[in-house]
Amino acid sequence: MNKRFVGVLTFAFLVAAGASLILYRVLINRPASAGAAPATARIVLAAKNLDVGIVLKEEDVQLADWPGAVPQGASTRVQDLIGRGVTTPMFAKEPVIEGRLAAKGAGGGLAAMIPPGMRAVAVRVNEVIGASGFVVTGMHVDVLISGNTPGGSSQGTLTRTLLQNVEVLSAGQDFKKDAEGKPVVVQVINLLATPEQAEQLSLAASQTQIQLVLRNPLDRVAVNTPGTTLQQIFNGRRAPGPNVPEEGSKPRRAVPRPAPPPVVVMAPPAPKKEVPFVMEIISGTKKTESKFAADKDNQEGK
Repeated sequence: MNKRFVGVLTFAFLVAAGASLILYRVLINRPASAGAAPATARIVLAAKNLDVGIVLKEEDVQLADWPGAVPQGASTRVQDLIGRGVTTPMFAKEPVIEGRLAAKGAGGGLAAMIPPGMRAVAVRVNEVIGASGFVVTGMHVDVLISGNTPGGSSQGTLTRTLLQNVEVLSAGQDFKKDAEGKPVVVQVINLLATPEQAEQLSLAASQTQIQLVLRNPLDRVAVNTPGTTLQQIFNGRRAPGPNVPEEGSKPRRAVPRPAPPPVVVMAPPAPKKEVPFVMEIISGTKKTESKFAADKDNQEGK
């Protein structure tokens, strides 16, 4: 290979390496340029902590800058939110979201917390029915009913689950959710129910005894239970229905019925053989016998 060409190639490589090194040093020593200011938007924020049931006033909200993406449902006008009730607690400097407010004209208080299509049903309770006062606002309960079934069933009092996973809308006159879940003994609670469930609760409250069972709000699984009767409790097992074997018992096999004994027909006794009457006649040295039919009457008398 031509030495001149190798020299030129080596020189070009050295020049390129030196230029790259100089450019690298210039770039790392270059002062960082100020980043672009993040985009902001002016939306309505809570000026202070807002409790459930209050009606918003001008001093409760304020228009302020919000960095980043605007939350869905946020409002940019204060006047659109004045006079609307709060249905979910909000903290200071938190965006006022449309979904946390009652509809326009609904006002505040308990009525504003009822979702469309639902009803608040008042149920009279005591310390026992109300789970020792732990049935407070925001809890979820099951409703049990106890009574005699129509038709006079012989099984006695029946207890069954009427409704499951029902939210407690208010306890007494307090409709604010208590994060600590402190027990509060009240006389009346309001349950959030559908119109059909409201009818069932109203009838059950007047005709049966109601018991509330506290459940975990995260447990939303509905359990299908057949109910419990006094007969089942005293027998210690589930009472079987018609043509249904008892629970835990083995199915019975069909036992064949023994064949009836043969009927013995007694045959009539065989008629007795008639013995002829023999008469011997001796005439000198001559002996003769004469047989005669035996007299029937004489035969029976013998």
